[in-house]
Amino acid sequence: MEEEDRYSKIIAGTMTWGSWGKQFSTAQMTDMIQYCFGMGLTTFDHADIYGDYTNEASFGTAFLQSGVPRDKVQLITKCGIQFDAETRPNRVKHYEYGKAYIISSVERSLKSLQTDYVDMLLLHRPSPLMHPGEIGEAIRTLQKAGKIRSFGVSNFSPSQIAVLETELPVMGNQVEFSLTADEVLYDGTLDDCLAHERMAMSWSPLGAFFREKTERTARIRKAMEPMTEAYGASYDQLLLAWIMKHPANVYPVVGTATKERLADALKAATITMDLQDWFILHEASRGQEVP
Repeated sequence: MEEEDRYSKIIAGTMTWGSWGKQFSTAQMTDMIQYCFGMGLTTFDHADIYGDYTNEASFGTAFLQSGVPRDKVQLITKCGIQFDAETRPNRVKHYEYGKAYIISSVERSLKSLQTDYVDMLLLHRPSPLMHPGEIGEAIRTLQKAGKIRSFGVSNFSPSQIAVLETELPVMGNQVEFSLTADEVLYDGTLDDCLAHERMAMSWSPLGAFFREKTERTARIRKAMEPMTEAYGASYDQLLLAWIMKHPANVYPVVGTATKERLADALKAATITMDLQDWFILHEASRGQEVP
């Protein structure tokens, strides 16, 4: 089975399920897990820092109560960001990628998530001080113990990935990508995923469209308006379909904690956007024709 085939096309981002957002109770989080699973949304994206280092434990308790089989879902988590929180005092926000820290972080995540393994571990952000040899030793130790199945990164450039790959293969890269944050189209990031068959994941896939009222978002809205009728789709579905048109086979990490919007996101995976419509939206976002 190819790496990407193991994950649902839409990934449920859990960052706002806890104290950083909806503050779901255990019962509400259990219901959300069951709802996602029932729709075929089987991949859940975490990070140790979410909810000031509390989200994973909340999810783990809820997942245990959900009755959803562990082998039917995929759990992605991240490590490496350190900041000052009640549960983890630090003097300054920084990144930590020493062998001992990576191993202990994963073991904490496993305990919190109440699972024996995670399907993919991501290094959350690149550190200027990371050493590929030390990272490689940690990941090989964790893989040999069966505690992680795949290894990837988040927010890494192609050159930073290349450094890591002097030690071990990098199976995925989760980056910011949307119609209003499209730098990865031109800086080699998605080219790298395509060329090396890395799983490309997009965080904040709806971008600034709903958050900001600017000339840019107004142009996009105007360009999308006739497409909503042509495709029988909502604005957010078209934004996701635009991302998924890319040949790197991008997996959107949808951060909504609203059931209806998750259902809409899954439907977006069935939309095949016309080539010229893709460039119409690209032009609207950029405010100019392609060269």
